[in-house]
Amino acid sequence: MDATSRSSGMAFEETLDMRRLQQGECVVPIATVSSRMLAVTEEMRTVMDFARNVLEGDGLGPDACDFMFGNPQETPLRGFVDALIRHVEPQDVHWFGYKKYDALARETVARSLSQARSRNYKPDDIAITAGGFGAIAAALLAVLEVGEEVIYPRPGWFAYGAQIRGAAGTPVAVDLAPGTYDLDLERIEAAITPRTRVVVVNTPHNPTGRIFPRAQLDALADKLAAASERFGKVIYLLADEPYARLVFDGHAHISPAESYPHTLIAYSFGKTLLAPGERLGWLALGADMPEADRILLREAVDIAQVSHGWAFAGRTLQRALPDLEKLSIDVAALARRRDRMVEGLRAAGYDLPVPEGTFYLIPRSPIPDDMAFAARLATDGVWVLPGSVAQLPGRLRISLTANDGMVERSLPVFARAIREVAA
Repeated sequence: MDATSRSSGMAFEETLDMRRLQQGECVVPIATVSSRMLAVTEEMRTVMDFARNVLEGDGLGPDACDFMFGNPQETPLRGFVDALIRHVEPQDVHWFGYKKYDALARETVARSLSQARSRNYKPDDIAITAGGFGAIAAALLAVLEVGEEVIYPRPGWFAYGAQIRGAAGTPVAVDLAPGTYDLDLERIEAAITPRTRVVVVNTPHNPTGRIFPRAQLDALADKLAAASERFGKVIYLLADEPYARLVFDGHAHISPAESYPHTLIAYSFGKTLLAPGERLGWLALGADMPEADRILLREAVDIAQVSHGWAFAGRTLQRALPDLEKLSIDVAALARRRDRMVEGLRAAGYDLPVPEGTFYLIPRSPIPDDMAFAARLATDGVWVLPGSVAQLPGRLRISLTANDGMVERSLPVFARAIREVAA
């Protein structure tokens, strides 16, 4: 058990702005805002502070090389724009009325999953969500009791802890294996307690680009099945798969759902289409999950989206989904950009692995203070995410959603910066 991660976010208790209401000898603290949202804020503090500092002033400038948050730096896919235009034109008076799910959208996702993964996914087991954020939130809200624990990978996506606390859960970070960034099965097993309800697996993994092999996922499935039996309750696996189609060099994405029946799969179109501001994703119940559990979870996920503020994807996006399902950014071009950056950074003296998927690189910072080195790069207009923001201290995260011009302009800056700190 990682004591540090279990206490993570507890510092918010010391920051509560409270008045004290005297009732006889009893002192009752009255918080200005909910303690849960204060906990969520603390989970997001590092990334929020970084983003706030970056966005202060006049912005990045017209010639900046933006490698930070995976925002698109090229014109959106024409097919994406055309699909939105085609489906936004109303055909009846109810075109923009209340509706949870578009039937054709669910059928499209179920058919695509069934074809890609050799399983029988049913439309009723697909929830169309407001992006990957919405899919993860719906999954957690559907299965978590207050205070139950969710194990998630470290390093990892910087919003896991916040989403878990937002669903009234307790985040438990477990480190990936050092060096290889594989699942550390012994650490995961040691972290499982009677309060564990969900284990998150993100593959291909942000930010390392690792695709976890079948043997690791099978071994994890065995451990989760044994723990579920031991504690008398289902421990769910949440497979976070927004980069499932962004894989390189002949690698294949392998879903944990093929190893463990009680898996919920979260997906976002924002990565594949490079349109993260248009919130479209889905949550799928594992095709091998027992039917009785699926029946209960369908309703729970549906109600989770209602209770979370009618968090269903917008009707235009849902209608467009069958068209969008066929689209993708150019993965071959992304691979070429990855190779160019790896070659240039290594030639300059940086140490970095070659990712198997996603669109990130994680070079080691040439000085221990990755925040300081990122700031040094920014003085020359190259903006990267310090590894400390992504629970990867001592490294940098570079998003390859930058365009080719940014790549070429940035490489001399990276080379000059590493020479300066070595001098």
